[in-house]
Amino acid sequence: MAKIPDPPAPMGGFEPDPVPLLENGDQLTRAEFERRYAAMPRLKKAELIEGVVYMPSPVSLRKHGRPIYRVIMWLGFYSIETPGLTGAGNATVRLDLDNEPQPDAFLIIDPELGGQAQIDEDDFLVGAPELVVEVAASTSSYDLHQKLAVYRRNGVREYVVWRVNDRKIDWFEWNEGVYDRLEPDAEGCYQSRIFPGLVLDAASIITGDMKRVSEVQKSGLSEAGVSRIRTTIVGSKG
Repeated sequence: MAKIPDPPAPMGGFEPDPVPLLENGDQLTRAEFERRYAAMPRLKKAELIEGVVYMPSPVSLRKHGRPIYRVIMWLGFYSIETPGLTGAGNATVRLDLDNEPQPDAFLIIDPELGGQAQIDEDDFLVGAPELVVEVAASTSSYDLHQKLAVYRRNGVREYVVWRVNDRKIDWFEWNEGVYDRLEPDAEGCYQSRIFPGLVLDAASIITGDMKRVSEVQKSGLSEAGVSRIRTTIVGSKG
């Protein structure tokens, strides 16, 4: 019997298989997560938490967008008077091989001043920020469960969650591998243990009184007597 010849090799026009789209609930390595994320340029936010993909629904104005704006304003008030810091919103953080969150806001001490996170050649943050802030709907949000565990394990020094529906703010401080819950002072203000003079008037930011938030923050810096990040607990490299 005559042998059936092999089919001819394709001549040009060959296209590789398309990169699969990210789907909520996918279980991926960080490398594969980044490959699929890069292939979806219109996608605004996706996170890898404990190897699972989370893709939030479109961001609402009053329950998410506006609170994030207020948080960034507050951190900005502090950063203006405190050289040596870098703040960002909605930026990717490479924490470990199974976790790549995209926090609503974070604050880091610049690496050259002893900060614990680094900026890599791809312009991503690698390692744990000193402070992370997330805006969540309520206590059922993964921000207070899966993410909290991930941030604790990776050494995020302070973790703040604004529960919009509950009109509450939770502030956690890393202490020898566990998170201690910080309580507000008699005036309802939270005071950072990592960043001297960083103070948050919880009631004012929740109601949108940003003038009051600014005044309290300026007062906190004045009372702390700090103007440079060298006064923080990480110290200076010289």
